[in-house]
Amino acid sequence: MKTIIFICHGNICRSIAAECIANKILIDKGITNIRVFSRAVSLEEIGNDIYPPMKRELLRQQIPLKKHFAEQISKHDYDEADFIFYMDESNKIRLSHLINDYKNIVKPITLYNKEISYIEDPWYTDRFELVVKQLKICVKNIIENIYETESN
Repeated sequence: MKTIIFICHGNICRSIAAECIANKILIDKGITNIRVFSRAVSLEEIGNDIYPPMKRELLRQQIPLKKHFAEQISKHDYDEADFIFYMDESNKIRLSHLINDYKNIVKPITLYNKEISYIEDPWYTDRFELVVKQLKICVKNIIENIYETESN
């Protein structure tokens, strides 16, 4: 079983959206050997649910939601992870202060999609539809790459 963690600033918009999108893809494709979850790099939103505008956009795009309480990434999370994907350079920098990536598993969520350079924070831009669209592309490419690698 491979474990993917999606990271964003507060774990109320982008990373939880990526987790929900990934879970839908895994269910739709019948993939059972990959598990996903999401975490924050900050403490600002700990315990909070998905940000309401993101929740509305996910539901509008027929992405099933889950009960959610924002959490910050921990060393234990890192030790269990096979892949950690961050949304932007700010996440990468903050993450580097929280964990030592001795396994070299921390990568940009855009790793397998060169047309998208980073995933903006819709909490500031209010572009939830764009962010979900970009996350769907990036997450699909990640899962396909990991699944294909694992199956060979």
